[in-house]
Amino acid sequence: MTQETRACRATLSGMQFVLVGLGNPGDEYESTRHNTGRDFCSFVVKKVDGDTLETDKKSNSLLSEVKVGKHKGVVALPQTYMNKSGAAVKALVKSKKAAENLVVAYDDIDLPLGSIKISYGRSSGGHNGVESVIKALGTRDFVRLRIGIAPSTPSGKPKKPSGEKAIIDFLMGKRKPAEDETLKKIFKKSFEALEAIVADGREIAMGKFN
Repeated sequence: MTQETRACRATLSGMQFVLVGLGNPGDEYESTRHNTGRDFCSFVVKKVDGDTLETDKKSNSLLSEVKVGKHKGVVALPQTYMNKSGAAVKALVKSKKAAENLVVAYDDIDLPLGSIKISYGRSSGGHNGVESVIKALGTRDFVRLRIGIAPSTPSGKPKKPSGEKAIIDFLMGKRKPAEDETLKKIFKKSFEALEAIVADGREIAMGKFN
């Protein structure tokens, strides 16, 4: 399949969902906490034996056609930096109506590591990648699969670093082996959530996983 054909098919009505993983491209960003959404999408491609991720110049993304259950979709890893993610998504999601079938996976520092939350129609919550997508699409009405990355208190509440510099250092820092072990488990749960979103709809999925 050529790059042009892949890009075209990714926007056809036959594609029942578009899954986008937010993060930063490049070796220096691999295994950083801010790339958790991107890493989850790579996990999905391997999980369902999807097409090899290939460069699509039109959307400036790595794309893979996948099938989750009976539902066909495309996984996209923008090759833009996080705060420019919207440009890549806009090339794949052509209308506000189409955005209802968009699922954006990303790291959430407001959720403790080991947790996920499905949201729809919310603000960006200060996440630059999500804010870029909202501005590019002109709508908040798309599904977010939020994957927690924050340290937690003994009672399980998120414990964010204090101060802007500390937050940035934490987000851009490499995950520790123990964090990766936790994410292996949560990626499996996130995949189950994705299955529910595409098969049963967002409302049922939120009721089951939130």
